[in-house]
Parts: sequence; structure tokens; C-alpha cells
Amino acid sequence: MPDKWNNFEQIPVETPFDIELLQREVGQRFPFYDMKSNINTVAFFCRIDEETLEEKFESLRLILSEKQYIPMIRFEHGEHIIYIIKKPKSKKRKSVWINIILLVATVFTTTLAGALQWIDIDQVDWIKMISFTYLWQGFIFFSVPLLLILGVHEMGHYYASKKHHVDASLPYFIPLPPPFLLGTFGALISTREPIPNRKALLDIGIAGPLCGFLVAIPISLIGYFLMQQHPLAAPSTGANMVLLPPLLLQWMGSLFSIPENAIIHPTMFAGWVGIFLTAVNLLPAGQLDGGHVARAILKEKHKYISWVVVFLLVALSFFYTGWLMFAIIILLFIGTQHQPPLNEITPLDMKRKFLGLIILIIFILSFAPIPFQA
Repeated sequence: MPDKWNNFEQIPVETPFDIELLQREVGQRFPFYDMKSNINTVAFFCRIDEETLEEKFESLRLILSEKQYIPMIRFEHGEHIIYIIKKPKSKKRKSVWINIILLVATVFTTTLAGALQWIDIDQVDWIKMISFTYLWQGFIFFSVPLLLILGVHEMGHYYASKKHHVDASLPYFIPLPPPFLLGTFGALISTREPIPNRKALLDIGIAGPLCGFLVAIPISLIGYFLMQQHPLAAPSTGANMVLLPPLLLQWMGSLFSIPENAIIHPTMFAGWVGIFLTAVNLLPAGQLDGGHVARAILKEKHKYISWVVVFLLVALSFFYTGWLMFAIIILLFIGTQHQPPLNEITPLDMKRKFLGLIILIIFILSFAPIPFQA
């Protein structure tokens, strides 16, 4: 959609738009006093009632979606304008079997990753990793808790999307075979439609990290309990990575009596990973979950927060070099911009502003400036 609408002209004879349909559906909800169009877009200059805007625009969006149109409302130069474009042709939907196969593969790779942790703890030959005992331990104590956190996180996004009538895929898990420490690169869902409004954007952005966080807490507590009841002595040889817990895990650890020489239990490691990924996802930058929240709350001003995040990560890289790589990933792949929802005019209610405050507190409690050291 062009920024300047100085190229409007009469609709050509062979138009991709059903003008009568659009005039009828828009006019029933938003009286318009002018209409302009080009080959790609139809624009209606409307009078709106902000009290009924959200309900009426959502009704328009759902009706036009069935007709393969996408409406968006903007306030430009003192006027409310509803732009309507054709919905891009959707690609052939992937079979749910792809989701299942990737899940099974990720269960396998995370089980191997967990078995490798036990091999390292027991200081035995790596070939024993494929024995039933180590595979079972890797599955129960690492694969299950880690995939529960990741899966519940993504299903939170999925159900929030469905609640707001946004078409979304089931989670795609990403397996990574050993020697990768986690056995997975995480999981994701694919949204096939634009986000309708700020409320939906905030709900979808918050749902994932909040759900994953609520699962990571009991898993971390179980991990601490196992460390207290069955402390694992540090291996006598080799360098050990020391995890530096965020504030939340520091407090949780104070509830248990754990020997000083005990190393982290694989279940505790899964919980730590869940808390760490919650914090990373909540960074208010670009297309991250925190970026969704920042866009919903700050609208176009979110881009300044994204740049602040990049500069802070670069500064933190002097203490932990991994943050520099993550800052580069944001700049090159995630981006500092976030596309606005279709309706960015309707304000957030107090409940969602409160949720935004809660998620900020969760981020502070979960973020470790220096995650680990050798």
C-alpha cells in the first residue's frame, strides 16, 4: 500500500474489486463521504463513532475476509480512511502430519540431548547414550519438561489467535541433533492473516510467554527439589558451565537446601531454559513477542524501544558475547519495525494495560544480563 495516495484514478473495466459489495458493506457500518481507488486499493473516507468502531470494524473485517478482502483503518491528515486490498492468494496449507513428524523428531533429539547430559554427569562413555537407561532419563528429566514449556508457549499463541479469529497454524517444532545442547531450536506458529487490532496484538503477544512462564515455574521447582533430594556431584574432570539465574530463580533456589558442589539437574536446566527463553521472547523489539506488546501499547513509537534494546544488547555483549550475536539477529532477521494491526485506532482497555505491566514484571524477574559463564 503506497504512502501517498496521489495516484488514484477511476477503476478500470476489469477490476479485481466488487465495488458495489464494498460500498454496501462499508456504508452499512461507516458512512463515507468520498471514495478513491486504483488498481490495488479502494479507499473510503469515513465518519466514525469511536465507541462502536471496534465492533463495527471487526464485523467488516470478518465479512470481507470471506470475500477475500482485507480492510484497514487509518487516521491520516485529520481524516479516517478505510483502505481495502485484495487478500493475497494463500499457499496450499501444509498437512498436520508435518507438525506431528517435527514433534516426534524433536522428542527424539531432545531425548538424546538429555541423555548426553546424564552421560556427562556420570562420566561414562558416550556410546552408552543409546542405552535404555540413559534414553529414558533424557526423555523423562529433560525432553518432557522442555517440550512442555515450548509447546504450551506456542499453544498460548495459537488459542489467542483463534480467539480473535486470526488464522494460525499448529506449532512447528524445530529439531536439532546432538551435539547441540538443547536438541531443539524451539518452536513457532505461523499466522496467515494480519492482526485485527491492538487488543488482539497484545493478547497474542502475551499469551505465549505467559503460558510458557506458568509452566516453567513448577518445572523449575521440581528441578530444585530433585537437586535437593538427589544432588549430583560435579564431574572431577572437564570444565563446567555455570548458569547464572535471574532474580526469579535466585528466589526459588533460596527455598531449597542444595549442596554447594551440586551441579544443575537436567530438569532444572529445562526450567532455566524456559525462563531464559521467556525473557528473550519478551525483549520489546521487532517481531518478538515483546515487540508485539510494545507495538500494541506504544503504536508507532515502539521503533524507538527496539533500537534501545539493540544498543543495550551491544553494551551487555562486553559481559556476555552471545548478546552481540542476538543484536545482529534482531537487525538482520527479526527487524526493529512491527507492522501495525488493521485497526490501530481503538485504544487498549485497562485490563490489557494491567497485563502489559504484569508482563514487564515477568520480564524483569526472568532476564539474566549474564546468562552463564564457563
